[in-house]
Order: sequence, then C-alpha cells, then structure tokens
Amino acid sequence: MGPRIGPIGEELQVPDKDTKAMVGTEDTPGGKARPNPQDLRPSVFHSIKFFVLCHSLLQLAQLMISGYLKSSISTVEKRFGLSSQTSGLLAAFNEVGNTALIVFVSYFGSRVHRPRLIGYGAVLVTLAGVLMAVPHFISEPYHYDHTSPDMPQDFEASLCVPTTEAPTSAPAPSNSSCSGYTEVQHLAVVGIMFTAQTLLGVGGVPIQPFGISYIDDFAHNSNSPLYLGILFAVTMMGPGMAYGLGSLMLRLYVDIDRMPEGGISLTSKDPRWVGAWWLGFLISAGTVALAATPYFFFPKEMPKEKRELRFRRKVLAVSDPPVSKGEDASSERSPGESPEKKDGLAQIAPDLTVIQFIKVFPRVMLRTLRHPIFLLVVLSQVCMSSMVAGMATFLPKFLERQFSVTASYANLLIGCLTIPLAIVGIVVGGILVKRLRLGPMHCGTLCLLGALFCLLLSTPLFFMGCSTHQIAGINHQPGAQPGLELFPGCTEPCSCPSDDFNPVCDSSARVEYLTPCHAGCRSRVVHEAPDKGQVFYTNCSCVVGGGPVPAGSCDSACSHLVLPFMILVSLGAALASVTHTPSFMLILRGVKKEDKTLAVGIQFMLLRVLAWMPSPVIHGSAIDTTCVYWAQSCGRRAVCHYYDHDLLRNRFIGLQFFFKTGSLACFALILAILRQQDKEEGTKATIPNPGLQQQLLASGAKKEPEESRV
Repeated sequence: MGPRIGPIGEELQVPDKDTKAMVGTEDTPGGKARPNPQDLRPSVFHSIKFFVLCHSLLQLAQLMISGYLKSSISTVEKRFGLSSQTSGLLAAFNEVGNTALIVFVSYFGSRVHRPRLIGYGAVLVTLAGVLMAVPHFISEPYHYDHTSPDMPQDFEASLCVPTTEAPTSAPAPSNSSCSGYTEVQHLAVVGIMFTAQTLLGVGGVPIQPFGISYIDDFAHNSNSPLYLGILFAVTMMGPGMAYGLGSLMLRLYVDIDRMPEGGISLTSKDPRWVGAWWLGFLISAGTVALAATPYFFFPKEMPKEKRELRFRRKVLAVSDPPVSKGEDASSERSPGESPEKKDGLAQIAPDLTVIQFIKVFPRVMLRTLRHPIFLLVVLSQVCMSSMVAGMATFLPKFLERQFSVTASYANLLIGCLTIPLAIVGIVVGGILVKRLRLGPMHCGTLCLLGALFCLLLSTPLFFMGCSTHQIAGINHQPGAQPGLELFPGCTEPCSCPSDDFNPVCDSSARVEYLTPCHAGCRSRVVHEAPDKGQVFYTNCSCVVGGGPVPAGSCDSACSHLVLPFMILVSLGAALASVTHTPSFMLILRGVKKEDKTLAVGIQFMLLRVLAWMPSPVIHGSAIDTTCVYWAQSCGRRAVCHYYDHDLLRNRFIGLQFFFKTGSLACFALILAILRQQDKEEGTKATIPNPGLQQQLLASGAKKEPEESRV
C-alpha cells in the first residue's frame, strides 16, 4: 500500500525536491526548516533501512519484556503466595488492554505520526516494566521460614522442641496472628502487577501494526517483503531471550539488594528458593527505553525508497527470467492503487468518524466470519495458540515439579531448545510455501500433516514422568488438607507449627517431611562448602538411625527423562510452527481482496480473545486441581507446595492434546471444503457455456483484421 497523506487517503506524489522540502520543514525535530533540501540525504532518520533496524530491536525488546513474566511465573507464585489460576490470569492480563484498543489501529491508520506514536507506546511499555518490579521494593524482605525478622533464618525455629521446653513468650506466627496491614499489602502488590500487565498490553498496541505499515509504505515494493522478513526473524528471538534472561536472573537470590546478615543457607534446588525475578523486568524495561529513543526523530512521512537492494537484484537475475518493461512497471505499482481495494474497511476508515467506524466494523466482521475457510483457519489457530499460550506460561513450572529441576535450568531448556526449533519450523513452513508455490489445497495438506505429526509426538509425553514420592502425613488426594493428627506418632513430643515449610528428605526411605520438626530432628549441622554450606539435620526420631537428613525436597526418580521430554516437546513445537505460514496463506487467498487487511486484524483479535487470554487461566486452574498440599496465609489459600505428579502430567499434557486435536480436526475440515470447491470448479469447467463460446468467437473475429494489418 502506498503512503497516504491526510484523512482522505490520497497517495503521496514523488516529486523529489517538493517532498524533501516538505519533510525538511515539517517533520524535522524542532520544526526548523533546513537551508538546503539536499542536506536531507545523509540524515539517518530518513532511511527506511535504519527504521527497519530500529523496529527489529524494539519488537525484540518488547517481546522479551512481555515473555519474561512467563519465565518467572513459579517464582512470583512462591514470593507472593499466588495460585496457578491467579498467576495465569496475571500472565494473560496484558492481552486485555491490547485487545481493547487494537481494533482502532485500522481506524487511525496514517492519520497519526506513526513513529512518534510507536515511541509513546514503547515509553508506556518501559513504565509498565518498571511498575512490575515495584512490588519487590515495597514488600518486606523474603523470609523462607517462619522465624521472626530479627532472628537468623533457618536457625532452630524448625527443630523439634519438646512441648514442655517450648518457649511461651514468642509463639510461632500463625494464620490467626496476621495483621490487616499484611492483607492490604498483599492486595496492593497484586493490584500493582495487574495494572502493570494492563499497561504493558496498551503500550504494545501501536508498535507492530504501525511499524509494519510504515515500512510497507516507504520501502521499495520489491524490498518490502525482505524487510518484513528480517523484522520477523529478529523479533522471533524475543521469547527465547526472555527465557534466557529468566534463567540468568533466577540464579540470583531475590533479596540480592538487601541480603540478611550472615547470608542465607539456601541453594537454588531448595523448594523455598526465590530468584531475583524483579531484576529481569528492570533490564528489559531499560532495553525497551533505549530502543524507543530513535522513534522521536523519525519523520511522519519520508520519500519512498527508489532503489531495489543490489544483492536482491542479483538473486532475481539468476533465479527469475527477465521481464518486460510493462510487467516491471506493473510489479512496482502498489496493490493499494487498484480501484477495487477502495471498498475495504481499512481503506475507507480514514473517511469515517470514530462513531461511524464502530458502527461499520461489526457488519464487516460478520461478513468476514461467514466465510467457512476463514472461520475454520481462525479456529485452528485458536486451538494452536491456546496450546502455545498454556505451554509458554506453565511449562517451566511443570518441568520444576515433574523432574525436580531448578527454575533456571527449566528456562534454559526452553530458551535454547524449544524456541529455536519453533523458529526453524516457521521458517521451514515459509520456505515450503515459497519454493513449492503451494496453492490453497496443498497449504491445507501441509497444515494437516504438521498438526497430525505434532499430535503423534505428544502421545509419549503422557508416560514420561514419575509418581509423587511419599510425603509424611500428606494424603495424595487433591483437596485433602493435612492436619497435625495425620503426622506420624514420632512427632508427638514436638510442638511443630502446622503452617511452616522447610522440607527435609530421608533419601534411604524416599520419604519427605514438611519440616525437620515433623521428622523429629533435634539438632542442625552445616557442612561448609566452597560455594554454599549444605544443611543437615540429626537426631531425627522419625528417621531410621536418626539421620542425618539433608535440607530440601527429595529429587525425582525421573530427572533423567527431562531431556527426552523436552526434545519431544520441541519437535512438536517445530511441527506445529510449520503450519503458521500456510495457514496465513489460506486466509489471504480465501477472502476478498478488499477484506484482507481487516481479515488479518480480526484474526489477531480473535486469537487474543479466544486463546491468549483464557488459555493461561484454564491451564492454571487445571494445575490447581492437582494440588495435594496448600500453604495457608492469613486464613486464605496461598501457593501450592505439593502436587500429585501423575494427575498434574495427565491434565497438563491432556489439555495440550485436546487443543492439538481440535486444530487437526479444523484442518481436516478445511481440506474437505477445498476438495469440494475444486470438484465444483471442475464440474463448471466441463459444462459448455454458450455465452463464453460467443465471446471467444467475437474476440477471434477482432484479431483477424489486426493480424492482417501487421
């Protein structure tokens, strides 16, 4: 689509001097006219190539900050006592602001100063990232046990103290002693994070659509696809960098800026470990702020790029036959110049007021949704996006629980294995469509095969895992809440707090105890190591031989399966990604030319509303139903400490399987409809059409005198 000026959508004419003079006087920062229009040539801010570079970096940083929360979701749960349903809602909340405003992008179009609006959006994203880190600074330092703030953490508070010797002056804090201030602070923290996620979505609204349209308007028509390809290739690295950043940050202790005296005795494998989740948000926000700076210096409109890239000309000269001048001229004309396209909503939007646009939009949307191919492709992508959204949000937590790996290692696996293979899948899908010149039928077949093999690869995942090891006093039934009467009789002499959590593991019997007190341990020993000391508990009445038992949860017996599991998940992600490009082609080739722009907009809106918003909440709720031991905070249910691993695996992988099956069924229906349409077209072609025959005869009669003249 060619560049437009003003609300009536007239195309920009290209007289060089006038255009450059206009840009120089109106769009330079500060609004001062330059003495010589030729001085515009060396200006880097009038180069579309520099804009592509800036926009690639900005979208990379934006996706990094948007995806960072998913990499630290289990850490945020532990730090603030959130259930998986609440954390899933938090992760999905950035789509709320985004979805509410994305529709108006097609209304504003080129009415606004697009680079400047992108800059404002990026500034809002930066503020949202800083706001996400604020709860760390307004909260009390993290106490990983129930010791008082002036007492060294993890000291003798969790040991078995006989009831007769238990101190009465300083009872252990319990749910009943919570102050109203604690609850208000918790609500304030959660409210701040939800607000920040909303602002993150609102700030991201103008970045991608305005950036793509700006590149398409001012790049050479032959260079535009290449620029957009570079943009998407760089952007796709954003989620991988988010998980990589999460892997690095979660190795650091959460209170690295305010470490307690004497240090801490936790390791990153301890289930109570909380990493520096907030630091990643500050780093990401700083990256977005740096990437946003150039946008305030780009002009509202710049002269359209006139030259095709040199290496692209060489490639085309080798791969494509030479074309005539007439063909070349037609190829350089923007598709937006065709008169039929003026009927689309995206083209007539600048002529409408906001009220008229809101009235027209539902009618055009319903007309587009009545197209069966479009509807089925969107439904298939909704299923696929629901699978991706759930896995991106909770796969790190699933790996932590199922295979006893650290949050840092789980993020490293996803960032280095799953994300790169998904990118490869998208690229392979695009190459297959391009090289093989696949039509709608073959695009549908490719999508069907990708979804089928993705589904087959997910089947073994149901069997790759172990049952939950034995936990003293906990009934492995979801929803059952243990009480002191359920613990072994060996703890009867001890006064163990019911709401403490400092697990120890009897590795010989593979039994885990909630605290050293519940194992009957009366003393504590620290074995100093070069990096960190390892804590052991001795004189344990519930352990054969009295110990010693190490602090921390028991390791999973299936830790060796984490790599095969991730390889299967990553290969499935690659096969699912192969369907990305051909499914887009089915939409672009299946709707009317004038509705293409709006169809893609409707598609993204439906994906947000039906997939990216509800899917994390659905997956989080399913995970919560597998919990067998909830922590209590001020009388409310907080974070889950233990899950039924078999139930967790079956429900998490089962949800993934369900969405993949739905996507496969949609692609099968698409293929059936396309075959039916091909049959109908073939039948029409075989039936002789008298009117067509008469037109052919008339055209033949006209050609004869022309040939005789030659």
